[in-house]
Amino acid sequence: MTLTSVTVRSGTHGPPGSPHQKPNRPVDRNAGTWFLVLPALIPILILSVGPLLYGIALAFTDAQTGRTRSTQWVGGLNFQDLLHDTLFWESFRIGLLWAVGVTLPQFVLALGLALLLDQNLRMRWLARALAIIPWAMPEVVVGIMWRLVYNPDAGVLNETIHDLGLGDGRAWLTGLATALPAVIVVGVWAGMPQTTVALLAGLQNTPHELHEAAALDGAGAWRRFRTVTWPALRPVALSITALNFIWNFNSFALVYVLTNGGPGGRTRLPMLFAYEEAFRYGQFGYAAAMGCVMVAVISVILAAYLAGRLRGGEDR
Repeated sequence: MTLTSVTVRSGTHGPPGSPHQKPNRPVDRNAGTWFLVLPALIPILILSVGPLLYGIALAFTDAQTGRTRSTQWVGGLNFQDLLHDTLFWESFRIGLLWAVGVTLPQFVLALGLALLLDQNLRMRWLARALAIIPWAMPEVVVGIMWRLVYNPDAGVLNETIHDLGLGDGRAWLTGLATALPAVIVVGVWAGMPQTTVALLAGLQNTPHELHEAAALDGAGAWRRFRTVTWPALRPVALSITALNFIWNFNSFALVYVLTNGGPGGRTRLPMLFAYEEAFRYGQFGYAAAMGCVMVAVISVILAAYLAGRLRGGEDR
């Protein structure tokens, strides 16, 4: 038997490593992913990342209002002045009181409302629709509406107190002792709907079979909530609480409409203080330094939150 040679067509087959074999090129899937993400990424870069970087750069200058005034690089001088600015740190303290005072009652009340709306009630759809009305209203409208409620002469609150025989009421938004609590009440009312919606979504994702099994084992309502509902709801609760705290700490429009930071700076939040420095006194560089401090605080809170979430995931 004789061996015969087989003619190999060029470009189709060949031994490994032959020049006629076409190499297998890896498919770059990241290119298609970036192409899909790019339409959403460009507005974020232009409207969020760009102004943030510009604001950080502005914090190291003496930028002030005035078209003819030149801007000079001053390094960390704005931050040095900020360390000794007692008014700013007082506003920072007020901002923390406001954020905690709004976030905690907001969560507790929203949790109770979500548990109620999760029950099989009549006209439940209407109750859910009414619960999100404050969320659909702009903050400016909410502020104007509550200023009418708190009006010392013809406000609904003082009229109700007078009709009940509890006194003549008071100037809620201009009193040194009542301004911040009154504003906190408005913040809780305005921000509770989105917390309710998030918690209600978490409750609806909890399997009802677990509640039925716990009820058959003789567990009461509190025990079912502690052993079944809360473990399933905890990730949503932590997420919405962290987001609410950040959102409340950065609040501006609601407090600006209600009190404009008064009386006597009792409701001057850090964002209001920075706004006044920039647009009332024209100190843009100094106001940008305040913004950098607030960004740093928010970044620390986010880092602690993410670290806790990652640690919790590893424990599970």
